[in-house]
Amino acid sequence: MLDPVTLEILVTKVAATAEEMGIALQRSGRTIYVKETQDFGTGLVNHAGKLFCFPTTVGVCNMADNDASDVIAAVPELEPGDVIITNDPYRSGGLATHLPDLHLLQPYFHDGKVVCYGWCFIHSADVGGRVPSSISPSNHEIFQEGLMIPPLKLVKAGKFNPDVVAFIEANCRTAEENLGDLKAMVAALAVGERRVAGMIAQHGIEAFAAGTTEIIEYAAKKARDAFRTIPDGTYRFTDYLDDDLVSPLPVRIHATMTARDGQLDIDFTGTDPQIAAAFNLPSAGKRHTWLTLRLLQYALTRDPSIPINAGILNSVTLHIPSGSLLNPVFPAAVGVRHATGNRMVDVMNGLLAQAVPDFVRAAGCGLIIPVVLAEPADEHGKRKVDVVEPMTGGTGGRQGMDGVDGRDSSTSGMANNPVETVEASAGLTILRYGIRPDSGGAGKWRGGVGLELTFTPHHSGSQVLGRGMERFRFVPWGLLGGRCGMAARTIKNMGRPDEQELGKIDMIELQAGESITVMTPGGGGYGDPFERDPDLVLQDVQRGFVTLAAARRDYGVVIVDGRLDRDATASLRADREPRKDVLFDLGTERRVWESVFDDALMARINGILFQKPASARQALRRRIFAPVLAVIERDRPFDRAALEAAGQAVRVNLAELEAVEAGREVAA
Repeated sequence: MLDPVTLEILVTKVAATAEEMGIALQRSGRTIYVKETQDFGTGLVNHAGKLFCFPTTVGVCNMADNDASDVIAAVPELEPGDVIITNDPYRSGGLATHLPDLHLLQPYFHDGKVVCYGWCFIHSADVGGRVPSSISPSNHEIFQEGLMIPPLKLVKAGKFNPDVVAFIEANCRTAEENLGDLKAMVAALAVGERRVAGMIAQHGIEAFAAGTTEIIEYAAKKARDAFRTIPDGTYRFTDYLDDDLVSPLPVRIHATMTARDGQLDIDFTGTDPQIAAAFNLPSAGKRHTWLTLRLLQYALTRDPSIPINAGILNSVTLHIPSGSLLNPVFPAAVGVRHATGNRMVDVMNGLLAQAVPDFVRAAGCGLIIPVVLAEPADEHGKRKVDVVEPMTGGTGGRQGMDGVDGRDSSTSGMANNPVETVEASAGLTILRYGIRPDSGGAGKWRGGVGLELTFTPHHSGSQVLGRGMERFRFVPWGLLGGRCGMAARTIKNMGRPDEQELGKIDMIELQAGESITVMTPGGGGYGDPFERDPDLVLQDVQRGFVTLAAARRDYGVVIVDGRLDRDATASLRADREPRKDVLFDLGTERRVWESVFDDALMARINGILFQKPASARQALRRRIFAPVLAVIERDRPFDRAALEAAGQAVRVNLAELEAVEAGREVAA
């Protein structure tokens, strides 16, 4: 066992190594999504496949619960200089979660034996498939999403495997850029290899080898203490994706968390089955970084001194039904799994809000939309595919603090792309990129506002893809009297006579001179808006975050000629009854939906669905909900009376199916 001083030294050194690997990757990366957005990760992995260090300031945030054990087992015969590549969510055991994420793993040797592994990933601009950038929410199987690379050697004994490189180049639209990013990844792994060798030379192999596990155990102990701040008890929460794109039916995520002395057990029974769209999240049934991310953030907020590694989640256990949205079976499409991952943050936040409401925030914007521009092919048949912006919105308000405006880093921590860089790289002009007034939920502590992006392509026939568009129906919820954030919108040719409200988009084609506008939600508010300091509301109006009308309507604050009218404000606020002391403001559409489709009814529906093979569930789900489909396709917002009548018809359908299943059990 390491002495405490040596352990702390190694904690710092391995974290610095992961950080330096990330800096090397960013500086040598080829694509905007690597060098500007920072959609990549780096770290060191032990023999069990667990990350024992992760960066704090570069790359995507806090994805430390990744598990590389399946990849290590798949390529057992390794020698110095080898580098494994994979992007296959199913064959990698959930290490990769969609095909554009290219993962590399390099064994680091000492005296002929592997001592640990360097790991990195980047999000590739394109890996082939049905659409440019490879990701489309309407894909219904992973074969449509691009080239699947099982764990194999990209580099052998220090040299790129030309056969593997040729396969990759032949199956993507951005071959040159992809190869540039792969070389940057290999360079980052070389940085890690040098730093590991230096630590071994200074501290000895025994100390370093012990550190690869003891650093994880150290984090686990400190994190367990952080989780003890969650009162013992059982908590339940549900949130939704608006729909699965192929139908207007909401997609339900349900979780039950049991806390006992810092041990957290989370059961996702009640979550909908996997769907015939690309929102499935491939966890392989394991404790998974997309499912535990909010808990990792909770522990680090309670104790920022905890080393960032997989040990933080050692006191967390998960039960994830096979064939569900959060544990799909092959060949389910998974390209837009980040939409589900974002909603998972809201689900976990909803659980924690019941346990420690004074500590957690209201719901954030709940989305990341990588807005992609695919230009027409040039005379050589090549196409430019660029992520214009990874659009996000505001975070939720919390006790004593407003939400962050225009930057919800709940799941990624990715940076926005500078306008100048985007316009230099892609054939477009950005007309507006700024905040969206009134989009943050009103509260004593305001939700952060969302963003608005408008651009026009230079070339006719350019295609715009929106991935992970959410919160168009079920808005970010407010907490302890705070109001919901504003719903998302997309608009073609905004402000022109031919303006068109698009709603969610998969892929649309624009001509030169046409424009598209993407508006993201703000976060939910925290606390009664009429308790907000009027001077803060005035400041919000002056900064353009809140309009004059919203200041009066939502906050009871009267502003005349740019000045606060305190007497009128006091009078207006006195005439209004205080907000009821309710924990969540879930929004009108969700309240109407759940008044019909409550937990008991959804448990019956999913009970029937999970008795069937995964391949049969989608058709059966549509059959059960058939009376509802007509209502929600026609009505927006939900018509309560029509939805209640349709819900009764669903109960009739369900009772018939349950009777059939009961008869089969008796016959058996």
